[in-house]
This record gives sequence, C-alpha cells and structure tokens, in this order.
Amino acid sequence: MKRKIFLLLSMTAVIVSLLAVMGCGKSTAGAKKLYIYNWTYYTPDSVIEKFEKEYNCEVVYDSFASNEEMFAKLKAGGTGYDIVFPSGDYVSIMKKEGMLEKIDHSKLTNLKNIDPMVLQKATYDPTMEYSVPYYFGAAGVAVNTAKVPTFEKSWSIFSRTDLKGKMTMLDDMREVIGDALAYLGYSVNTTDPAQIEEAKNLINTQWKPNLVKFDAEAFGKGFAAGEFWVVQGYAEVVYAELQEEQKKDVVFFIPKEGGPAYIDSMCILKGSKNIDLAHKFIDFIHRPEIYAEFTDTFGFPATVNIPARELKKLPPYYQAEDLAKVELKEDVGDKLELYNQAWQAIRVGE
Repeated sequence: MKRKIFLLLSMTAVIVSLLAVMGCGKSTAGAKKLYIYNWTYYTPDSVIEKFEKEYNCEVVYDSFASNEEMFAKLKAGGTGYDIVFPSGDYVSIMKKEGMLEKIDHSKLTNLKNIDPMVLQKATYDPTMEYSVPYYFGAAGVAVNTAKVPTFEKSWSIFSRTDLKGKMTMLDDMREVIGDALAYLGYSVNTTDPAQIEEAKNLINTQWKPNLVKFDAEAFGKGFAAGEFWVVQGYAEVVYAELQEEQKKDVVFFIPKEGGPAYIDSMCILKGSKNIDLAHKFIDFIHRPEIYAEFTDTFGFPATVNIPARELKKLPPYYQAEDLAKVELKEDVGDKLELYNQAWQAIRVGE
C-alpha cells in the first residue's frame, strides 16, 4: 500500500513538472508565476485570465500610481518583478541605470502590429531594444456636468474659484508642471529655469488654492462619489469607478492647449527569473484581438496596435485625434532637478 502511494506521489510530481515545462517554459516552481508591476487600472482581468489559462501559470499583479513611486520602489530594492510598465522618460532613465533586460525580438511575433508613428515618437527606444510600447495617451480632465454645466476645455478650469474645494490634480510632478507649461505656451520638456519658475507660480497662485489635494490614487473614487466635480487624471481610472447611469453626466477632455503625453511601455527588469514567460506576455498583449479587448475595457482608442482598430467593439472615451497637440514627456537628464525643486515648492505646507 505504501509503495502504491509512493508511486502515485512520484507520478503526480512528474505530471506537475511536465505541466510547468509545457505551460511556463521552465520546470522550477518560480516559473509558474509572472510578476508584473504596472499602473493601477491598466490591464484587464479578462486578459490576465486568458493568459494564465493559455500558459498554465499565475500572474501576480502589483500596481503603482506614478513613475516616481515605481522607480523609487525598484531603486530601494523592490525585487521579484519580471515586467514593469514605465513611461518613456523613465524607460530612458532605467536603461541608463542598467535596470532593464534587452528585448529578444526572435521571441515576439506581433511586433509587426505596432504603429510606426508611435515608434517614431518613442525616441528613447525607437528600435524596441529595451521596451515595447503598450499605450500612447495623455491625462485629461473629467467634469461632472450635473454640477458644472458650463466650462471651457482648458487647463484654466483649475483657476475657477467657484469650484474651489471640488477639484483635484494628479500627484505627479511632470504631469502637473507640464500642464502649466503647456497652458503658458512652453514645451513640457523645457529646461529653462525661468519658464519652470513661471509654471510653478501659476500652479501655486491660481490652481493649488482651488484644489482639495494632489491625488494620483483616489481621484476616480472621489469623483464617482460626488466628492470632486473636476479631476485631472486618466479616463480609464475615472470611468472604472462610475456606475453606468452616471456616465451620461461626465465629459472627459484633453485640454485645447495640449499637455504631457506618454508612451507607457512593457519592459523586462534586469534579473527577471521568468524572461521567456515575460516575452510571451508582451507578445500576447499585441495580438490584435487581445489589444482590442484591452482598449475596449478602458475606453481607449487603439493607439499602438494597428490591426486592433478594426476589432474594437466599443467607442473610446476620447479620440486619437484629441492627442494632436500633446507632447511626449522626455528624459531631461540632470535638469530634472529643476522640476524637483519646483515640485517641492508646490507641495510645501501640505
């Protein structure tokens, strides 16, 4: 009897090992899990479930609210992640810091689906040596039209004293300072100290006094609850919190002055223990039907993946044409300290 139990256990172990090899590319227990560090509200559960089922493995999904938070955690020793989703300026920074593995194009069959226009904008890594574009978009402004029936589609909305105590902006240095720079007619990547100082003063004297807070995490929930009437943020975060009947009273817009844009990319972290599975996930995302599902879930236009545009089933919350005047955030090198100093002056006293 003991021998039969032993043989049964042995056979079970062999089957588990074979499943691991077939499903996740490696036979070790660690290869059964893919560790992803991504923005909140950014990969649909349905997509993750499909990937887990197809590759017989588990995705462990951890989230961050800003590039700065993500970078600080990784630099402080945040370990174990396989894939991270930084914006372009941070791809550049992380590449210089030696934090990323090179992308093995021989393991990817769907790179052909990526819009060449997006790659032209991705000046930080145009040949996808260290990153594969995930989404090209921009933060905008959501307005509760039941509470704010008339407004201009401009960053100047945050100067409205009649909305004081009912508005938030992102807790994101490059986003908020970039908004002010765009409003003033400057590049969101300027390194001119006088222009950054002017943007800081605009925020401190005209925008900040009307804000409840700078918030990159709970603005969607607060907006849905009616606590905030105007929020700067990402369409997917706002709409994910709304009940269906609430959506008729919401307008989301990219301000007419433009502002910071982003290309968030999929990168494999140096030291990843699941490199083969990480490549499979990147390639899976760029299957046209999967990319269409991703963009439909969050109300996005399919900005990166061309064939996915024909497979979308739902209209997006904003159009690709709305991104015409936005400007991609770039790595400004050591001049980032000018932004850090301005942001500290904006956040002082909170």
